Amino acid sequence: MTPTTSTPTPTPAPSGGSATAAARGGLRDFYEDPSVPVASGTPRSLRQARTLAAALGPATAGARTVLDIGCGDGTAAATAAPLLAGHRLVGVDWSQDALRRAHTRLPYAIRGELTDGGLPFAAASADAVLFSEVIEHLVDPDGALDEIRRVLRPGGHLMLSTPNLAAWYNRALLLAGVQPVFSEVSLRAIHGRPGREVVGHLRLYTARALREFVTAAGFEVVRLSGAPFHGVPRPLRPLDRLACAAPALSSILLLHARRT
Repeated sequence: MTPTTSTPTPTPAPSGGSATAAARGGLRDFYEDPSVPVASGTPRSLRQARTLAAALGPATAGARTVLDIGCGDGTAAATAAPLLAGHRLVGVDWSQDALRRAHTRLPYAIRGELTDGGLPFAAASADAVLFSEVIEHLVDPDGALDEIRRVLRPGGHLMLSTPNLAAWYNRALLLAGVQPVFSEVSLRAIHGRPGREVVGHLRLYTARALREFVTAAGFEVVRLSGAPFHGVPRPLRPLDRLACAAPALSSILLLHARRT
């Protein structure tokens, strides 16, 4: 997903794919590069959508407004749409390139930022926010949750997902002196860890840190669960799915919270 927040001052750099964009113009150009991934996995999107659909109830009781903040190319919202039928699903992103792609999948895709003036929505105007794999990209996650809390009505739902710094394999990698998966030290290339794809992660959370952070921002955590990661090598995927039973060890953290 593409973050909807302000970014550092651009710095000059060399050329080469998505790393070129990052080097040339900082994080903003990095996320405008079409080669940068802007969607999380479909299974995670479905899991979040099922939880949200159960929380909102059927639209026959009244259509609710759901914002997918950092919607990227709209894949996650389009995946969730059948389970949220009748509710108003609005994609929000900063990247113009992502929004062009999202418009092919969603009836509503709006440009917005979590900082620099805030989202283009009135206070307490949304019933739920999907925030899938965005927070790890943000310079100011505190300001982002403040803005999400502003647009949510009291009791409104926050469905947040993010990679787990303390995933089961990251614990072993750190013991071996290897940079954890999901963490990045450069926007130009991967250094010191497995993998080859640069995705622009700035912050990572453990299950405990995520709970405490969201609670401190004015939310009540309803549930924290785990999800697998599609990038785990195939022979290890059964173990990765097994780890989901203990969210603190899982690859991906799925958090459901309510605005207090």
